Amino acid sequence: MPTRATKRGDERTPLDLDCDVLICGASFAGLTVARGLAGSPSRPRVVVVDRYEIGERQTSACAVPLPWLELLDLTDAVRQTFRRIVAHTATRTFSWALPEPFATFDYRHLCELLAAQGDFTFETAKVESRGPAPRPGEPIEVTTDRGPIRAPLVVDALGWRRVLAPASEATIQPPEAHLSRGLEVHPEGTSGELALYLNPRYVPDGYAWSFPAGDEVRVGVGSFDPHEHVKEPTVRLADDLGRPTDGFQGNWIPHRLRPATGDGVFFVGDSAGHCLPLTAEGIRPAFHFGLVLGRELRHVVEGRQTREQALGRYASLSAQKHPAYRWLLRLQRLVGRLIPHRRTLDAALGAASPFSISTRAWGAYLRTLSTSAWGAAPSAATPGRRVAARPAPAPSARS
Repeated sequence: MPTRATKRGDERTPLDLDCDVLICGASFAGLTVARGLAGSPSRPRVVVVDRYEIGERQTSACAVPLPWLELLDLTDAVRQTFRRIVAHTATRTFSWALPEPFATFDYRHLCELLAAQGDFTFETAKVESRGPAPRPGEPIEVTTDRGPIRAPLVVDALGWRRVLAPASEATIQPPEAHLSRGLEVHPEGTSGELALYLNPRYVPDGYAWSFPAGDEVRVGVGSFDPHEHVKEPTVRLADDLGRPTDGFQGNWIPHRLRPATGDGVFFVGDSAGHCLPLTAEGIRPAFHFGLVLGRELRHVVEGRQTREQALGRYASLSAQKHPAYRWLLRLQRLVGRLIPHRRTLDAALGAASPFSISTRAWGAYLRTLSTSAWGAAPSAATPGRRVAARPAPAPSARS
C-alpha cells in the first residue's frame, strides 16, 4: 500500500526529493501509470503527488464498461451494473442493448484499490511549475508548494489545466479552450435506469444524465459549448426527476486530443485530451493510456529503451487515435446541432435503434479503446497485488 503523507498546518513539511519517476496526479490515469511500474525488477523509486488525498475529490460520474474494471481487478468498487442505456428526448424514449455491461462505481474505493496495486510514495502537494527542457539523461525539476522534486521521468496526469506544458505552448483558458463543461449532484436514491437526456430544456448543445450507483443517483448536465452555464439546468433536471440537489461537483472536460509529450514530460488522461468527444467518457481512456504509458516507462527504468525513445513511442501511440477522435468530434457537433430540432433528432435516433444497427454502432464505439488490446491483465502489475511502499529517497545527484 502506498505511504500517504497528507501534511497540514505545522506538519506541512518541506519537500526536496530525487526519484526515478514522478507522477503528478493521483486519479485514474496517474494511478494506472503507477500500477504499470509495480513489480519491476529494477525497483524504481516512484513518487506520486496530488493536491488532494487519494480518492478525496471526485470529478466524474464514475461509469465505465465493466470489462475494464475486471481487467484491472477493481470490481470490488462496483455499485451497480447495466445491460441497457436509455435515451430520453423531449417527446420519445429510446432503449439500446449494450454489447458490454456498464458499471457505476465508488470513486474513493476504486482509487484506493488502484493505488494498492502500486509501489510508490504518495505526497500531498500542489504542483506549480516545471524547469526547462532537459538534455538527454538529465532530470526535470518540478516545483510544488512544498518544494522541488526531480526525476528523469515526469508524468502530468493533473487534468485539463496541463500544468507542466512547455512554456512555448499557447495557454487557452475556458471558455475559449476546446472544453466541454459538466456539473452534477449526488442525491440519495435508487433507480434501475442508466439514462441520458437529449433535450433543449436542459441544454441546447450537449446532454444530461442520471446514473444510479447503489444508494445514490448521479444527476447532471454537460454542455459541448463551454460558454453555456450548467448549474441552473442541473437543478431543473434534478427537480424534474424528483431528486434533491445534494453534493454538487463539476469540471471542465477536454474534447480534443493534445500532444502527449512536450519538453521531456509525458501527458496522460485529460492533460493529453484523452477524454472521448461526444460522450465525454474519460475513465476508459485514462485506463487505456495509463497502461500504455506505464509500459513505456517500465521499459525505460529496466534499461530497454531511453527516455527519448519512450517519448517518441508514446507520442506516436497516442496520435494513432486521432482518426477516431476526429470522427467522435464530428458526431458531437452533429448531435449538438440536432438537439434543438426535435423531429429530426427523434428520426435520427429511431433510425439507429434497430438491434443490428445499435449494437454495431455501440460495438464500434467501444472498440475505440478496448480491453481486447490487452488480453489478460498486463504483466506490468499483478491485479490485486499489494506492495508496501518504500520511503522517498534522500536527495542525491542521481539523474
